Amino acid sequence: MEIAEVASALRMLTVPWAIAGGWAIDLALGHVTRSHHDVDVAVLRADQATLRAELATWTFDVVRDGARVPWPAGVRLNASLFETYGWPADADPSSAVEFLLHERAGDDWVYRRDSTVRRPLSLALRPGPDGILLLAPEIVLLYKSKAPRGDDEHDFTIALDLLDEDARTWLRSAIARNAPTHPWLVRLARGA
Repeated sequence: MEIAEVASALRMLTVPWAIAGGWAIDLALGHVTRSHHDVDVAVLRADQATLRAELATWTFDVVRDGARVPWPAGVRLNASLFETYGWPADADPSSAVEFLLHERAGDDWVYRRDSTVRRPLSLALRPGPDGILLLAPEIVLLYKSKAPRGDDEHDFTIALDLLDEDARTWLRSAIARNAPTHPWLVRLARGA
């Protein structure tokens, strides 16, 4: 599905959702900077049952042990399962939306790879164009920092201008907790 189709299909959801991944960066910038293979959508893990109920006509898979397998309705995914795919009944499964389940503790977004890394939800889910929420650029980049590929390096470079000093400091600290020699840390420190 294309980004506009995804936004249109998900507008009726009563739970918060946000465009994530490279699309979140491009939408925050206001223009497309590269091709995108799919659309990633962040949803809070606590809202997974509502997501499934409100998209009852959709088919869902979950990634388990590196393979996509059916995610039956009514099955709650535990913290080890976070990558899911969903598509409407009339769509091709290859055009599925990637729904990424995110953790929450009270009013904080919590990084699934290190629960001590947190960001207030009010900063983690930000308004984007046409009333669509976007996952904050610093959070998108934190996920992309684990094993950066070409698209991740591109997104990091173009997203630097989106980060204010608070976001830069937060991202630098979050990356350094688990990768103290990460090459992005130097660029975040000097702002280039």
